[in-house]
Amino acid sequence: MNFPFSESPNTACIVCKHILRKEKPILFASHDDEDGMWQFMCGCEHSFPEDACVIGLAEALELDSTISLIASIPCGYMAERESATADWTIIKE
Repeated sequence: MNFPFSESPNTACIVCKHILRKEKPILFASHDDEDGMWQFMCGCEHSFPEDACVIGLAEALELDSTISLIASIPCGYMAERESATADWTIIKE
């Protein structure tokens, strides 16, 4: 499988602990305008930095392959969905 993101597979991204522990699906993603960093969250309230984990982009893709569907959103955009099987909605930040 080709890596769908333009960034390197080892690019650091942020996920919440619920995603990393496979307790909840990714329901929110942002591609930050300031630094180009990706963030993947479950949609719950979080305390930062306690609930944040830094992993590689390839690891995030392994946790949820459906993020490949939003890999091309530009910096300054975010995507959200209602459930793990719902379509992504792309929004300008």
